Amino acid sequence: MKIGLFLAFTAALLLGCQQKSDNPPVRQAADPALVVASAELLSLLKLAEVGARPVAETLRVAGRIGFDEQRLARIGATVTGRVTQIDALLGQAVGKGDVLARLNSSELSSQQLAYLKARAQLELNRRNVERAKSLFEADVIGAAELQRRESEFQISVAETRAAADQLTLLGVSPTAIERLGRQGAVDSVTPVVSTLGGVVVEQKLAQGQVVQPADALFVVADLSRLWAIAQVPEQQVSQVKVGQSVSIEVPALGNEKLVGKLIFVGQTIDPETRTVLVRTSLDNADGRLKPAMLASMLIEARPVDRLVVPASAVVRENDEDHVFVAEGDAAFRLLKVKLGPEQGGIRVVQSGLKGGERLVVDGAFHLNNERNRQEMEGS
Repeated sequence: MKIGLFLAFTAALLLGCQQKSDNPPVRQAADPALVVASAELLSLLKLAEVGARPVAETLRVAGRIGFDEQRLARIGATVTGRVTQIDALLGQAVGKGDVLARLNSSELSSQQLAYLKARAQLELNRRNVERAKSLFEADVIGAAELQRRESEFQISVAETRAAADQLTLLGVSPTAIERLGRQGAVDSVTPVVSTLGGVVVEQKLAQGQVVQPADALFVVADLSRLWAIAQVPEQQVSQVKVGQSVSIEVPALGNEKLVGKLIFVGQTIDPETRTVLVRTSLDNADGRLKPAMLASMLIEARPVDRLVVPASAVVRENDEDHVFVAEGDAAFRLLKVKLGPEQGGIRVVQSGLKGGERLVVDGAFHLNNERNRQEMEGS
């Protein structure tokens, strides 16, 4: 009985072992990022060590074309009055001294009358002084009377000069003031005159409108030179300074590059955008640039030491940048990295490498094909 039980146990044990031996061994999945190159493929590869070198990065910041504020004039009326005529329209070219509009002003009439009265009183007091001098020489009046009349004359001189100055402040030219004094004809119409040669870029008045001296009726701009204006993030402002060369790309001109130099770097940071204002001056003699055009400003920053890799070492995989790092004589690992844009055949390392790694700088494309093949065969 015991022998039968032993034989049955032995048979069951052998049957279990046989069943285990029929199951294939479990294989560990191959590392998809690791590739082993054949001797033939190794002969096509070139390796180099990751290192640092001075790199002058180009900052690209959004900007726009704007007016040169030193070639811009905001022109208003010198008196309170009603618009009777508009001589310049929006977009019209005007010269310095051209009449832009005409106003009818009762204030101007009143001041002209005040000037004429002062001038008439001046003439009267001048004659009184001459008569007083004759009477004094004839011993008819005393010295005190002569002095009184001379004092009245000096006061009239000052009042006439003040009235003329007031007319000048109201926009009346010295020639017109002299003509007023000779002819005595009061003219209540005053012109609004351009103080700059250029183009009318703003017009803010209508026929019959009553305007004040504080109102800006016209804006005239000289468009032969314009500004390119941009906002540089505060993290990069240490890399820009006045005098640096910049390139301006204007989409409306087919991204043609216009070259200039920074003429201004702001001293304060905008608390809302955390940026600093910079600008450059551009020649616009041909009139191709228009204010408010969108532009990109490319600023070449001063060189700083940065880790770089050759552009030929970069492999695009799943829309991301990768490089192959050597892990032995024939083993290489595909490593994801973050790189800056290409500049002169190199790319700045932003993350993923520390320096000193040996990279495949030539033949990375073939090595990636071999990695893909090995991955497919392994799967």
